[in-house]
Amino acid sequence: MLKSPDFMREMKRGEESAVSALLTDAFGQKDEAALVESLRKSRAIAGEMVLPMRTETGTEMIGYAALSKMTSPKGWLCLAPVAIRPDLQGRGYGKRLVGMITQWAELSGQTLVVLGDPEFYSRCGFAPIAEGFTSPYPLDHTLTAGPAKTKVKSLTYPKAFG
Repeated sequence: MLKSPDFMREMKRGEESAVSALLTDAFGQKDEAALVESLRKSRAIAGEMVLPMRTETGTEMIGYAALSKMTSPKGWLCLAPVAIRPDLQGRGYGKRLVGMITQWAELSGQTLVVLGDPEFYSRCGFAPIAEGFTSPYPLDHTLTAGPAKTKVKSLTYPKAFG
């Protein structure tokens, strides 16, 4: 029986397989799990957050978010992937997870970029990217949080996103 989720926290060593299983379940494929593995191997990961939930038999991972270092602009971070266990989607856990990361970005002066559903991410504190940027991905699904002050107008993601 599931109980309420714990607080978001940094992923601990040894939880990689649980995160991989969560990503595979949430996306219905192994691409995102492979992306995270590649980001780890290339040392492009800046942080990995998990949302654990206590059960009668222990703790399960129900949420995950990765922050990776953008190649350009320097100092920016990319939020991807973000996942919530499929049977718990639609309950506000994803909004809570992303919202806490967005608040951290605002408070720390860190700029985040995300590629995803504009409606969802705007509810979590992200805003459409400023005009004039170029990206290998659709700009209408590219959002930022934090100060987003830069003279660079090109988004270059870590090679793992290739």
